[in-house]
Amino acid sequence: MSKRSARRSRVEAAFENLRNTIATALGAAENAHRSVLDECAQQEFALRIAQLGTAAAAREPGELGDPADHHLEAALDEALAERDRIYADWTETGPAQLNELVAEAGPGSAAEPFEHWLGRVGAGDAAHPPQLWRIGNAQVPDSPRPQPFPAAVPALDLSHLRITTDGVPETAETVVQNLLLRILGHFQPGQVRVHVWDVAQLTGTLPGLYPLAGAGLLTAHDPTRLDEMLETLSDHIRRIHASSLLGGHTSLRALAAENGHRSEPWRIAVLFGNGEALREEQQQQLQRIARNGLACGIQLICVDLSLTVSSAIESITLTGRNTARTSMTGPEAVVELDEPPSRTEAAKACSAIAEAFEARRARVRTFDDLVPEQLWQHRSISGLQAPVGFEEGEPVWVNLGDTSPHTLIGGPSGSGKTNFLYGMLGAMTARYSPDELELYLLDFKEGVSFAQFTPGRRDPSWLPHAQLVGVNVNTDREFGLALLRFLSEEMRRRAEHAKQHEVTKLEELRAEDPEGRWPRIVAVIDEFQYLFAERDPVTAEATQLLEDVARRGRSQGIHLVLASQDVSGIEAFWGKPAIFEQFILRIALPKARRVLAEQNQSALELPRWHAVINHESGVKHGNEIARIPDATGKDTFHPLQHSLWERRPAGSVPPRLFDGSNLPRLSKLADYRELTAPTRTPKALLGQIIDVTGTAATVPLGRSPGRNLAVIGTVQQDTTSVLGAAALSLAKQYLPGTIRFTAAGLLDEVTGSVDTITADLRSAGHDVDVVAFDDIEATLTGIAESIDSGGSAVPHVLLLYGVDAAQATLERKDPVTRVSALDHLRKILKQGPESRIHVLGWWRSVQRVKNTLGMGPVDDIGAWVAFDVHGQELMPFTAGQAVNWSPRARRGLFFDRSAHSRPEVLLPFDLESERGPEVPAPRSEQAEIREESCD
Repeated sequence: MSKRSARRSRVEAAFENLRNTIATALGAAENAHRSVLDECAQQEFALRIAQLGTAAAAREPGELGDPADHHLEAALDEALAERDRIYADWTETGPAQLNELVAEAGPGSAAEPFEHWLGRVGAGDAAHPPQLWRIGNAQVPDSPRPQPFPAAVPALDLSHLRITTDGVPETAETVVQNLLLRILGHFQPGQVRVHVWDVAQLTGTLPGLYPLAGAGLLTAHDPTRLDEMLETLSDHIRRIHASSLLGGHTSLRALAAENGHRSEPWRIAVLFGNGEALREEQQQQLQRIARNGLACGIQLICVDLSLTVSSAIESITLTGRNTARTSMTGPEAVVELDEPPSRTEAAKACSAIAEAFEARRARVRTFDDLVPEQLWQHRSISGLQAPVGFEEGEPVWVNLGDTSPHTLIGGPSGSGKTNFLYGMLGAMTARYSPDELELYLLDFKEGVSFAQFTPGRRDPSWLPHAQLVGVNVNTDREFGLALLRFLSEEMRRRAEHAKQHEVTKLEELRAEDPEGRWPRIVAVIDEFQYLFAERDPVTAEATQLLEDVARRGRSQGIHLVLASQDVSGIEAFWGKPAIFEQFILRIALPKARRVLAEQNQSALELPRWHAVINHESGVKHGNEIARIPDATGKDTFHPLQHSLWERRPAGSVPPRLFDGSNLPRLSKLADYRELTAPTRTPKALLGQIIDVTGTAATVPLGRSPGRNLAVIGTVQQDTTSVLGAAALSLAKQYLPGTIRFTAAGLLDEVTGSVDTITADLRSAGHDVDVVAFDDIEATLTGIAESIDSGGSAVPHVLLLYGVDAAQATLERKDPVTRVSALDHLRKILKQGPESRIHVLGWWRSVQRVKNTLGMGPVDDIGAWVAFDVHGQELMPFTAGQAVNWSPRARRGLFFDRSAHSRPEVLLPFDLESERGPEVPAPRSEQAEIREESCD
């Protein structure tokens, strides 16, 4: 073979090899392409199967393509295998988990078969209702191993329900009746009200439930009057939004969960249609109810009626006489509906519910019905809620919060104001702990209604929520003013803390400062009109403070409860409507006038033991008539108080009791007990001023001009009490031998007082010189001369009883020096304090004090206490400032020019009782005897 031939053979072989290689590659590519096409076709069928559903695809493969197509067969086989695997895993644990889920979300009758509970009256927790309600058992028929599981739907606050009958309306009635029986049987009778409307039937719809109609729990509406039913539901929604949902809550469910109770019943509206659309205006109103109803406790159950809104809706589509598909279980699951109880059984169960409701409504409620089973379970974050009475057996609540911050209570004497206050306070203190609620209680009438809440001789218990109790203060209007000052200051304190946390309301402050203690404060002032009875500075300041607290207190959790026989004659409020505009909650007792709105005369026809509760500023449409239980009778409030007292937090102290009929004791005063020796700047305690904390009236006796005290008046018991208290308190601040006292009784009738105080001072280890009338000149002369020689080695206090009684004697001049003892006394008053010599003297009139001072300045006496002296007489001692004061028994006026801008009312100490037998802090004899009347 030639070379040319050989080369040709090699070339041909190479080309053949190339062709084979290319053919192989093209075949592989074609196979890969065919495989990809097969996979794409199979995946396309898999997508269609997923969209149609595996079970439906297996039943009708022709819906997806050619049943003989091997791609469809492969995709369907794979889908069925995957379903079998998933179902195999799910059937092991799924049904049991669903059973647990439904049982947990729907406890009791909400999840159990009818035979377990039908016929019993329920008492479910309305504040935490079930979330799911059983309707039957479901299963997926085409699954490899069908396992039934419970089918349930949400109801009440969570979702509306739409039922499509598909030609079997009788089954729709069964579904609705079964669901309503579960809901009605779960809760206490009266918590659920049913409205039924059927376009096709005047009567006969849900016949098994008709025993409820007689008790008012079911209302069958005329098929020709759907508008009336829709308007009723709309009015209810408006009322709820205008009252309950103004405090920041979005639904009654959320409000009930926070407060621990539900004050409004649910309303279930069942509408049976016929597949035809309602009139346009009816459909629009139904849509509005559907959008807003769930938040207000209204659920719609619509049968063959169009309902398309953005709120939660679940659906049930009936597919047979006892089967359905639901939006909760999906389109593949078939629900076998629960067998309904017979009509007789259903009617019997509803009769039991109606009878229990009637019995509950007819039963005369007592104070115990205002008290919850568990104490202190509620939070006062957004406000305070408590029942105060009952209307047809259902509790009527009062709300104190941002929407109704303050309360005005009116009723003539004997109408039951005290009884109502006891009931309201009992219901609140039983629900809220002392960390959630504090009480400040003040009674201006001559009585001791609130003394019950303080420790007594026979009963050591007290109300743990009470911080202050004032009784018998009808003559001490300053105490009411002091309470308003305290509330105003507390309001400012809370506002400052809120500002630091960049919030404005108490609710927000509690969220930002969870470690702080921010209870809501309720201040109750009974017969508050006495506070504004005079045209004087007390009324002027009280009016200003009341307006401020009423206007701004709501945001800081401070609530006022004012009770009065009549508010129309309070002159201080004329032209100030803004004050009463803040009192949204109005309570009118029988025959009350001017408490409600002018045209609302409902209280005039009230029988005894009833009240009008109105959260709409007294406007008539806000009236609720409540029967008020007896809260002041024997064994009513006291057992509750004892239970609360036993639960009191560690470190609790009794409330401060201010009893206007009793004088304070020096040894019981905190300011006195805190005195210690030695001290740098001693202070004399004279009495107790009228304020919330019971502060002592004190005069610092430092080395400054004018640090002397004049006690003015003719009432020996009060004047000697002031001097005695001053001496005893000073003695407690010095070690024995470091202070000297000189006591001069210049009146025969004060000898006993001088001897008593002298004995007390000497028993404390102090030096006391007792000076008789005849020795007063020499004593004053010697003390005055000691000032010239440098003063006293130790502080020296002169106790002069009845200075004016020795006026003539003191005016006698020494024949040699032509200087009188009165001149020496004036020198002591003027120069003594700088030498640690102080005069505490008693004069029987203002003019006699002036006579003692002569032409000297009145500020040589820097502090004074006046009894039975009229205000205009005291003007020279207040730099010409007008003093509005009329003498009152056992009350004085105290002024220290170095500390006060105006005089303060002072209560002298009861020093005589200090030496008597030790007695517990008195609640008052009258308080031990419960008032038989309700006011």
